[in-house]
Amino acid sequence: MERVSGLDAAFLALETSTMHMHIAAVMVFEPPGPDGDANGEVPGDGGLAPAARQFERLRRVVEERMHLVPPLRRRVVRVPFGLHHPVWVEDPDFDLDYHVRRAHLPAPGGPGELTAFVADLVGRPLDQARPLWEMHLVEGLDSGHVAVVVKLHHAIIDGASGAEVLAAFLDVGPVPRSVVAPSRPWRPEPVPSEAELLAWAASAMTRQPERALAAVRRTVGAVRGLAERNRRLREEEELRPPPAPFSAPRTSLNGAISPHRRFAVVEVSLEDVRTVKEAFGGTVNDVVLAAVSGALDRLVRERGEHLGHPMVAMVPISARGRADADPPSEGTAAGNRVSAMLVSLATSVSDPVERLRAIVEGTRVAKDQAHLLPEDLFQGWAQLAFPALSSRVARLSGNLRLFDHLPPLFNVVVSNIPGPEMPLWCAGGRLVALYPIGPIVEGVGLNVTVVSYHRTMYFGVLGCRELVPEVERITGHIADAVGELVKAATQDRRNRP
Repeated sequence: MERVSGLDAAFLALETSTMHMHIAAVMVFEPPGPDGDANGEVPGDGGLAPAARQFERLRRVVEERMHLVPPLRRRVVRVPFGLHHPVWVEDPDFDLDYHVRRAHLPAPGGPGELTAFVADLVGRPLDQARPLWEMHLVEGLDSGHVAVVVKLHHAIIDGASGAEVLAAFLDVGPVPRSVVAPSRPWRPEPVPSEAELLAWAASAMTRQPERALAAVRRTVGAVRGLAERNRRLREEEELRPPPAPFSAPRTSLNGAISPHRRFAVVEVSLEDVRTVKEAFGGTVNDVVLAAVSGALDRLVRERGEHLGHPMVAMVPISARGRADADPPSEGTAAGNRVSAMLVSLATSVSDPVERLRAIVEGTRVAKDQAHLLPEDLFQGWAQLAFPALSSRVARLSGNLRLFDHLPPLFNVVVSNIPGPEMPLWCAGGRLVALYPIGPIVEGVGLNVTVVSYHRTMYFGVLGCRELVPEVERITGHIADAVGELVKAATQDRRNRP
């Protein structure tokens, strides 16, 4: 038994019928030939049809490597009456065939059919009575490839640890690596009784006053530090501080969300993004933000909206490796070690290069501000929240559609995850595309998540079907915005002496 702590517990408590707190990835593979991998046919599947053979290979890889990712066998057990955070327990009824499934796209099996399948899949919550993940092998793609769609709850992983989880099932060559089997067969521990859970909760609650006092002290110190820093920015450096929560402009992208989703993808060259970075400064993430900014500026203008203030993005920041970060729970590399920063997207700046430069300056200031906040500040407040109260507040805000009337916390979530630069394989199939998917939250109908892999940046754009149905237009605008910046960078390089 292991306590669900901090942000992991918050992601469980805040899930509602419309706000699904899982992340996902769409991996497209070129399957191995009819004779299997480079060493020949995989033993035991020679009599199967090609599609069934590929599914059995995938299932075998997952089964043989499950012990490398212990959270995948754990499910949530809640404390009675929601008095304290739930606990993780090993599921005594774990059924791999429930989690690893097959699907087939309708004809013609093109990109539209695949993204529609993914949108439907991520628009359905995970069953919290089981381990919180699913893996779907999708056949019927017109390219002859197969897709593997993985869906995992955010309570298990964040973006960085999600890459680690996927890496457990991937290889650096077509021949699957040998994985040492566990020394003892897996046997789940007994599920705790309600009496045991209540006793544990009562013991843990005795420490709540001390934790609350510590959280208040850290918060007061952080607020004072931010106020002083923002004063220096305005008066001494003549810079604008990062956006505050609820300072984002009202847009048609923001409001109460539905459970239904739209999904679209686009790829851009990592070399092109680096060319822009080298020409105008900043980071790869700054170029991503500038591309999203250009895309959203075009979208709201197409909708006839004229914003009085720049749009604001919430950008998750990995806290893994920070000196003040608490260590992850024993026995798992998963869990959430994240904070976030609010960044102006400078949508009021029309020139794409000047917009990028404004974003570069804005993210620099926002990162400096984020590093002033102790990583355990958010974890501490999340740890103090009663799940019963948090869940009721989340459901009530959704049922009353409060975010149709409140100003948005921010306009869009933009997350960029560095990925591997070398090609990867799974079950003998070569990974040819990797599209990430992040959740959308109440009041914010759009999430743009990016991952780099093997010289390409893959954008996954998820939108609320009612608020942002035209996600394909956004991906087209992202490609155009990158193209404008590459053209400007190329011209800048030619003009240099």
